[in-house]
This record gives sequence, structure tokens and C-alpha cells, in this order.
Amino acid sequence: MRAVLLAASLLALLAGCSEKPAPAGVQGDPERGRIALAQHACRACHMIPGVTGSEVYVGRTLEDLGDRQYIGGKLPNNQANLVRWIRDPQAIDPGTAMPAMGVSERDAVDMSAYLLTLKK
Repeated sequence: MRAVLLAASLLALLAGCSEKPAPAGVQGDPERGRIALAQHACRACHMIPGVTGSEVYVGRTLEDLGDRQYIGGKLPNNQANLVRWIRDPQAIDPGTAMPAMGVSERDAVDMSAYLLTLKK
């Protein structure tokens, strides 16, 4: 039993080493956001580093979202706009292929915190 507890503790410690802190001024929990991205099946359309799933090429890769000037080609790239886009992209660009996925405000904040850590 001790070996199992030791192994679990070691895995938890190692998992914490891979967490990225949120960029300065960004609210939310990037690690919780990474999990929410998986739970909302964002990887069904987007390549997202750190989120498991199929290799897909439907939507644009999000690997460098933190470096981009604009979100969806429409909004200046900041956390507030990214949260708006995640929650209701059709309200911003009715022609976008990205559907509204029913993401809560909290999940959107955490998802944006993770996505804004993604830089080249």
C-alpha cells in the first residue's frame, strides 16, 4: 500500500511540473482550462498542445494562440474577447464554422487562461 501511495504522490508531483502559469494579468486556472478543453471536445476540431485527442485539421491549430493578434480574425486577442469567442462565436461572426458549445463562464475563463499560455 505504501508503494501505491508513494507512486501516486510522485505522479502528482510530476504532473504539477508540467503546469504552465497563467500569463501576467490573466485570470483563471490554466490546468483546469486544459481539462475543460478536453471535456468540451475542442480537440475534435483543433490541434491543442497538451490536450489529448485525434490529429484533426478542421479548425485552425491553437498551438500559438497566445502570440496571435486577433481571435477569429475579428477581435483583438485578449482574455475578455477570448472568453466571449469561446462562449458564443456565432454572436461575433455569424459565418464562423465554430459552434457555441454551451461553455460556462468559469470554464471559458479557465480555457482562455490555458490557451493564452500557448506561444511559439
